[in-house]
Amino acid sequence: MGFCGAPFENDGVERNRISKVKEWIPHLQQLNVGAVYFSPVFESDTHGYDTRDYRKLDCRLGTNEAFREVCTALHEAGIRVVLDGVFNHVGRGFWAFQDVLKNREASPYRDWFHINFGGNSNYNDGLWYEGWEGHFELVKLNLQNPAVVDHLLSCVEFWMQEFGIDGLRLDVAYSLDENFLRRLRGFCQERDPGFFLLGEMIHGDYKRIMNPEMLHSVTNYECYKGLYSAFNSLNLFEIAHSLARQFGPENWTLYRGEHLLNFADNHDVTRIHSILGDKNQLIPLYAVLFCMPGIPCLYYGSEWGADGEKSQGDPALRPCFEAPVENELTAFLSKLALVKRESKALCYGAFQNETLLNKQWVMRRECPEETILMAVNAEGAGFAVNCNHHGPATELLSGEEVNLDGRIELPPYGVKIFKLR
Repeated sequence: MGFCGAPFENDGVERNRISKVKEWIPHLQQLNVGAVYFSPVFESDTHGYDTRDYRKLDCRLGTNEAFREVCTALHEAGIRVVLDGVFNHVGRGFWAFQDVLKNREASPYRDWFHINFGGNSNYNDGLWYEGWEGHFELVKLNLQNPAVVDHLLSCVEFWMQEFGIDGLRLDVAYSLDENFLRRLRGFCQERDPGFFLLGEMIHGDYKRIMNPEMLHSVTNYECYKGLYSAFNSLNLFEIAHSLARQFGPENWTLYRGEHLLNFADNHDVTRIHSILGDKNQLIPLYAVLFCMPGIPCLYYGSEWGADGEKSQGDPALRPCFEAPVENELTAFLSKLALVKRESKALCYGAFQNETLLNKQWVMRRECPEETILMAVNAEGAGFAVNCNHHGPATELLSGEEVNLDGRIELPPYGVKIFKLR
């Protein structure tokens, strides 16, 4: 909603704002973006996570036809489309909940929610219901009710057919019924074997819902915190140890072979440009983001260094930008994305910390086809960091052919990515 400049409250006025996305496609291509993840786009009370109707584009954004044209344009540009599936809860304006408020015990949808007709809510409805984490504007669905599950799956099928979507990001996936996740995985895979399911996971064992029966990937909040904290404190051990714990060569590591979604910021947290004390750290931080195991994700506007503080509320994190900005950071990210996309080792290779100091770090990514060394310098002075390679290599950001003699020369806040030969 924010990106398109829609009013926060649903004003009931239909206006085609979603077509703005088409104007940004050249920018997305310049960044070598492979997929776009949309926050909720369907009819809702306010911010999108309080759904009214899963089958209708929010009137503040336009019509289903307008969104279908956007999805077609993205696909023609080689960009996949991922939608936000908000299946844990709906808004108070959701049609089935409105029926319950009107007809109460006589409503055929009374068992779609967790309702006690003898209680009351903050809205003085004369009934109590469970809201998501105590937020009564978000009415929790009963995902153990087959009718609810059938309705949600029919809506997913509608999105696949109507818009040709390629995947779903599942809001608060950590709260979703696990049997529902199993059913969703089988349902989507049967219709499109390549359909991608990503879950929002903030803590705990990611494999509880990321496994062959449920989701393909989850959000990597552990390394989100490690990224900004390591560069703010000039202690690269923090993020390096998190990655070793998740992906290192030891048998006990947690997620080796998995593809977690990695990010420096998103619609729920302070933007990385605002949270970093030294803005020069953006370059090495993003190099780590793109070279570590997993799927790098950029939040719109952060690719040119936009600011946004969580303390100022969600709208401050979700602004409307009239047009994209191209600067030194976007050019660097474009190169990084291309290097990532074209490297089998960076996409699928094993991970190992090769050289690790407080302010310098060499990461090794390796697969049978190639070996990559990524080196970063987090301080404002040049540094020569040791590596375990003596011989020819190609620096992938510049294309320069070099001969490494067991060390890598890094400029202040420098980044180098070598393909060994």
